[in-house]
Amino acid sequence: MLKYLKDALLGSNKSENKPQVITDPVKLASAALLARAAWLDGKLDTAEEVALNRLMVERFSINETEAKEIIAEATEDVDNGNDIYKYTKVVRNSFDNSERVALMEMLWQLVYSDGELHDFEATLMRRLAGLLYVDDRESGAARKRALEKLGVGE
Repeated sequence: MLKYLKDALLGSNKSENKPQVITDPVKLASAALLARAAWLDGKLDTAEEVALNRLMVERFSINETEAKEIIAEATEDVDNGNDIYKYTKVVRNSFDNSERVALMEMLWQLVYSDGELHDFEATLMRRLAGLLYVDDRESGAARKRALEKLGVGE
């Protein structure tokens, strides 16, 4: 399923032999966490795909092409393993508390981009908050801000 995201973002006619190297592990880790959240409900709808791209562009001040390349690499990495700890460790060691809370807000925006929160997504969000050392109060506030930005009622 994550291969679908990579193909959708980069186009299926791209060469599979083209090596992709992302020099910034923080962008890769952030994209991997976002990709994991996007696919957790078992499907990637258009709203989630658009949100994923938009969030990467806005957060890291990159262009859409670069965002798609990072997301594709992150998706492939996530698809090859089930370990989110390595991504949260990179983020935890690179971001201060306010940046980790901002990432939680991005994740909340992504999981709510399809208009609903699925049980697996809620579980992932609680797990990520713990792994990123974001307390419940801060995660709850990030969730409320994300809902306000999306115009989604609880």
